[in-house]
Formats: sequence, structure tokens, C-alpha cells
Amino acid sequence: MKKLLTALMLLASFNVMADPQLGKDFDKTAQVITSDTPNKIEVIELFWYGCGHCHQMESSLNTWVKKLPADVVFKRVPGLPHQAWAPMAKTYYAMETLGVLEKLHAPLFEAIHTKKTLKPTDEKAAIDWVTKQAGLDKKKVEEAFGSFSTNTSLNRAANIFRASGATGVPSLIINGQFITSSTMAGNNDAALKTADYIITNIRADKARAATPAKK
Repeated sequence: MKKLLTALMLLASFNVMADPQLGKDFDKTAQVITSDTPNKIEVIELFWYGCGHCHQMESSLNTWVKKLPADVVFKRVPGLPHQAWAPMAKTYYAMETLGVLEKLHAPLFEAIHTKKTLKPTDEKAAIDWVTKQAGLDKKKVEEAFGSFSTNTSLNRAANIFRASGATGVPSLIINGQFITSSTMAGNNDAALKTADYIITNIRADKARAATPAKK
């Protein structure tokens, strides 16, 4: 019995130590980021199509997103720490405007990292690629790249990146309050598990806040 108790104590100690740690595996965002869906827990992936780590994370991230509970909403925001990343951010929002984002999101990663037929810093090449892949009129694609809506979205993406305090991609922002990444957590799977841990704790905090205090 004594050996069993010792083993259980060691296991409990390991589980406590295994929990993600604030300041190591995740951190608070530099500023609180206002959510578009305040009634849900929002998870934002900051990414760049030119990032190999983002490409590698796609498979596990997509599997994770499909299993998210109803009180969690996921969205992507192109990372925009500097202008060199702007062509791919424009491409993302242009594809969204044109209604081809879901169709071309994965192929764009493949074109850059697997086929190596597209440079992520070449906006003209990106316009040509979207035009060909989507089977659209090039003028329509160019208009989407330079639209007011796209420029507004670029400004918001840059503000989100700055407010998050992110130092790279892929990064996950949870509820506009916390940020983790594969670098912080150790790898892609660890980052997703850290996000799960934060979501669970935010959900518990919301439940406590919604429970009337006993008199």
C-alpha cells in the first residue's frame, strides 16, 4: 500500500508539472485583443504562407479544429510583422473576397513549399496563380488584391500581430488574452495541447463568473 501511495503521489506530481506554464509554454498577449465573437472562446492562428512550420502544422491543426467544441470559434489571421509578408496576406484576403479561400488555401501552401512554383514575396506571381487556379478573370483578381476591404483587413492583421506580442509564426492567440506557439510550447502538438489547456481554464472561469454567489 505504501508503494502504491508513493507511486500515486509521484504521478500526481508529474501531472502538475506537465501542465503548461505561464511565461514558458504560453504568455499573456501584449494587449488584450477584442474578439468578433465575445460569446465564444476565440482562437486565432497567426500564420504566413511562406512559413515552413505553418505548412507543417496544417494537418494537425485542421484535425484539431474539427474537434473543437461548440463554445470555441477558430479563425486564421495572416501574420504581418513587416511589408515583406504583405503579398501573402493580400492573397489570403483576396481569395476570401473572391470566395475561393477554402478551395485554394492548402494548394497555395503546396505551391510554395512542395512544388516550389511560387515565391511568397511576389505579389504579381500570386495574382497570376490565383487567376489560374480559380479560373477567374485576372482583372477581377487584381481588384480583389487592391480593394478597400483587403487593405482594411491588412491593417487589422498588422494591429493584431502587434497587439499579440508574437515574435513569429505559427502562433495561437486564445480569447485575445493568451498566446502560445510551437516555439514556446516545444512543438506543434504541444502548442495545440497548450491551447486546449488555456481553453479549459477560460471556460471554467466563465462558468464561475456566471454562477451567482451564495449568500
